[in-house]
Amino acid sequence: MRVAITGSTGLIGSALTRSLLADGHGVLRLVRDRSAVTPGDGGESAWWDPVGGVVQPGALDGVDAVVHLAGAGIGDRRWNAAYKAEIRRSRTAGTETIARACAEAATPPRVLVSASATGYYGDTGDLVIEESAPAGDDFLADVCAAWEAAADPAREAGVRVVHPRTGLVVSAKGGAFGRLLPLFRFGLGGRLGSGEQYWPFISLTDHLAALRFAIAAEELSGPVNFTAPEPVTNRAVTEALGRALHRPTLAAVPAFALRAVLGEFATGITCSCRAVPSALLKAGFDFAHPTVDEALGSVLGAN
Repeated sequence: MRVAITGSTGLIGSALTRSLLADGHGVLRLVRDRSAVTPGDGGESAWWDPVGGVVQPGALDGVDAVVHLAGAGIGDRRWNAAYKAEIRRSRTAGTETIARACAEAATPPRVLVSASATGYYGDTGDLVIEESAPAGDDFLADVCAAWEAAADPAREAGVRVVHPRTGLVVSAKGGAFGRLLPLFRFGLGGRLGSGEQYWPFISLTDHLAALRFAIAAEELSGPVNFTAPEPVTNRAVTEALGRALHRPTLAAVPAFALRAVLGEFATGITCSCRAVPSALLKAGFDFAHPTVDEALGSVLGAN
């Protein structure tokens, strides 16, 4: 199998690349820097311009699957009007570019796995959220809806399209969780906001396995929640981290303080989404780390 990947230097993209190559699959990294394009079997690359709408001619010919992960980081900078526009543009323009390239390939890929997020649902309190739930009404929900719609050119060309709606990826190597872990190691961790908001989580191991499962499972298409089957609150995550690290978790950051430091992005931390992976479970996916304690153990046991 040969898989093209955008965002191959990020937390998930780099881990997926290693996983596929280790199993003997070919990986085509789509990169923005044309000087970084390298030939060769297994680990070759091709260039693309996500905003300009161009993919290296012929790059996707004969590729079996495309995994599209690229986009500006949600929490990389404080939100202002310019950065919010960049968040939206990087996702919609990049996705449309990849989707059109899939549609126009001489031999289109069988599947496009195009990233999304549980932010699609907005703040849903303690309601159990399956993939059929409607979009929310905040900025991130609006971005996610537009992000997914941008893949329509591939859908219209008959390519199977899967949108992993990802929650908090549990990894010590990056992402939001990777930023929180050092605070807990020093005994400075605690709940964020009320702590009663549900945080949909998934271990990095399960996320990678789910991506590969989505590539292979012909019955999967459309939105798929990439979240563990037992969602928990921020308070429960905090307590589990304290148990695993043998550290106190008495600190608490009130919502107003988060807003003062993070601005509008704080809403993404304090809102609640009790998402469950109904589509994955129905298709027969088996989670290695279904509980938060198991997900944390998969990270902390290797450190």
